[in-house]
Amino acid sequence: MTRNIWMVLLTSICFAGCTTMAPKYTRPKSPVPEHWPEQSTAHEVNSMSVADIGWNDFYKDENLQYLIKLALENNRDLRVATLNIEKTRALYQVQRAELFPSLNISADEHKQKLPADVSGTRRAITTEQDTVSIGLSSWELDFFGRIRSLKEAALEQYLATEQAKRSVQIALVGDIATAYLNLAANQEYLKLAQETLINQIASYQLICSRVAEGISSELDAKQAQTRVEATRIDVARYTSMVAISKNILNLLVGTTVPEEFLPKKLDENLVCKDITPGVSSEILLHRPDVLMAENQLKAANANIGAARAAFFPNITLTSNYGTMSTDLSELFKNGSTTWAFVPHIGLPIFDAGARKGRLKAAEADKAIYLAQYEKAIQSAFRDVADNLAEQATLRDQLAGQIALVKSLEEVFRLVNLRYTEGIVDYLNVLDAQRSLYAAQQALLAVRLSQNLNLISLYKVLGGGAF
Repeated sequence: MTRNIWMVLLTSICFAGCTTMAPKYTRPKSPVPEHWPEQSTAHEVNSMSVADIGWNDFYKDENLQYLIKLALENNRDLRVATLNIEKTRALYQVQRAELFPSLNISADEHKQKLPADVSGTRRAITTEQDTVSIGLSSWELDFFGRIRSLKEAALEQYLATEQAKRSVQIALVGDIATAYLNLAANQEYLKLAQETLINQIASYQLICSRVAEGISSELDAKQAQTRVEATRIDVARYTSMVAISKNILNLLVGTTVPEEFLPKKLDENLVCKDITPGVSSEILLHRPDVLMAENQLKAANANIGAARAAFFPNITLTSNYGTMSTDLSELFKNGSTTWAFVPHIGLPIFDAGARKGRLKAAEADKAIYLAQYEKAIQSAFRDVADNLAEQATLRDQLAGQIALVKSLEEVFRLVNLRYTEGIVDYLNVLDAQRSLYAAQQALLAVRLSQNLNLISLYKVLGGGAF
């Protein structure tokens, strides 16, 4: 008889969980065009694919590479994402374990005193019973795939948290690079303002001496002074912006950044410029946020299988095998063997629509996650298309801005010369000076935008390998 019990157990283990009632999953059709907008990629022909560029290859500056490595070790958001992975991995292991029987060994000693009027012997007696057994406790035979569906859902949730961590990594690396470049740009703005202030103070002092000699008017001196004070305000403002940019960088890195690893200038070669999204928008399907949305969709699909299985009988098995005796010394002698085999079948008959409601809720969840998956792809497509559209014009903006600065430098030189010769008044000099200063600031802004655009494009395309 005992042999038959274990044969039933082994057969149950072999067949339990071999089926599931979840709908067959097929990846939804992409809700975006197959190719990028034509005008955005016309100039991108022989570039390297983003998928082939790791972050340590894309970001060429050694100091920036060091800060990224430091942040990957210290950033608290990334640490939380890692802990979430460990948590969901543990929950998946718990759910997966339910597919297999749980063996328990137990030892019991039971003593009881019975009064005379209930003992059946008309006198008080004390009974004693010792038991040692090993067995299964309420193991559900997953013939209809309920537990297997829940296990698949837990697995997809675990995979989703891994993709969430990748998203955090990609965002963190991009944010550090952005903060690094913003700091470099603010230092350049500050340097430009300081150099302009020095030149304007020298010009103001020269005009004051010309006023004293009667060559220039008091109005010229006052006008020159206004430019000095306006630029002094810029110096103070950019000094504050440099300090704030350092604080942002420290927060992202997770520790105070040593001074020697801060950027020295806005270098045009901080990032790789030879990248392209390729010709097909299918690359978006490999973005971690899109993969995470798909994992959640798969989990919702598996939950439908669990909800469907609830309409069918629930089969559980409890069994044990051991020894029993009224005397501890007799516990392991011949004839003390005991066993129990308790199969249980529960068939739902009436629950006021609870199971049907759970199934509808599971189907609604799948529809929700499908919509979120499609939205994730659409958002990703727009991110890439916007960056490509901006990239297509930034090169022309940069070339035009460089030419404008050179032209205004010459204008300022000529106007200043004409002023010293008494041909024009100082207001013309101030206008030329303001225009040149604004054009130099705009040139820095375009250079920053070009680098930030490349960082953003790299990030929205998936950010490469870690």
